[in-house]
Amino acid sequence: MRIIKDINSIPRPQWEQLLQTSSTSSFFQTRECYDIYSDLPEVFTPFCIAVEENGELKGVIIGYIQKDGGRIKGWLSRRAIINGGPLLADDISAEALAAMLSECSKSLKGRTIYIETRNFEDFSRFRPVFESNGFSYVPHLNFHIDTSSEEVVDQNLGKSRKRDIRTSFREGATIVDNPSAGQVREFYDILNDLYKKKVKTALFPLSFFEYLYKQDYSRYLLVEFNGKVVGGTLCVCLPGCAVYEWFACGMDNVNKNVYPSTLATYAGICHAARNGYRYFDMMGAGAPGQEYGVRDFKAKFGGQLVEHGRYLNILNPLLYAIGKAGVKLIKRFG
Repeated sequence: MRIIKDINSIPRPQWEQLLQTSSTSSFFQTRECYDIYSDLPEVFTPFCIAVEENGELKGVIIGYIQKDGGRIKGWLSRRAIINGGPLLADDISAEALAAMLSECSKSLKGRTIYIETRNFEDFSRFRPVFESNGFSYVPHLNFHIDTSSEEVVDQNLGKSRKRDIRTSFREGATIVDNPSAGQVREFYDILNDLYKKKVKTALFPLSFFEYLYKQDYSRYLLVEFNGKVVGGTLCVCLPGCAVYEWFACGMDNVNKNVYPSTLATYAGICHAARNGYRYFDMMGAGAPGQEYGVRDFKAKFGGQLVEHGRYLNILNPLLYAIGKAGVKLIKRFG
């Protein structure tokens, strides 16, 4: 068994093969995603851990360290995020997975308050190994939308969503599938306003969105009405697998018969169906048992509700408790 901590030491052909065969593959465990993190040091601090067994690559963890705000807030918000969860061979041994998780925790201890994997596939059979290595399971929901064909998409789409889409197009709203850099900045302004007023969590800076604008694996699909961008979605794609809706937004009260958020997500779903992707990943629908308006919105696109959850490893319990309390205060009074 060999642990690899240098991204350039991971055998690239084996990595590509693992992406094609693993049941936990996602865009977020590709070299291209690591390059996003490494090329934007003002936003991310990337990390990488991999494991080999008998000379074969069996697991890869790609993630980033992020913090928010100034000195004090940044110190209390340091976290390591592993989007999509680890990339694991279906036959990885418990020993190899444990070694990779242990090395990940060891290398991040002191640098972050906690590690969180945001699982986009089913990791349930690996749960005992995660839990025995300090990662507790946290229930979390998501929607996967079958995009095997446009006919399937249309059959599964809710009646109210179909009506909203029809009326939006009838009123003159259009989808911009090849936007200009200026239109992307308009999209960012809408998204930034949403995060400040409603989401109340930090949004990546404009440089992140401008970087993805130049990449082949990403797709901006924007909604235009009366010559103005009123919403859109930013998706990233893993060929032959899935389209991931990383960010989406729409302006309120543009017109009573125009639904920018609905059109934005619908455009992403159609892109997946028309280009050979198996499903459209909505990247989160909140915790089960809690009211969540976004989940209600996403449910009407006809996807399958799944609970793949998250794994959480708290490396500094005291700072984690302080930071968690601070986030609640910001969302309540901020």
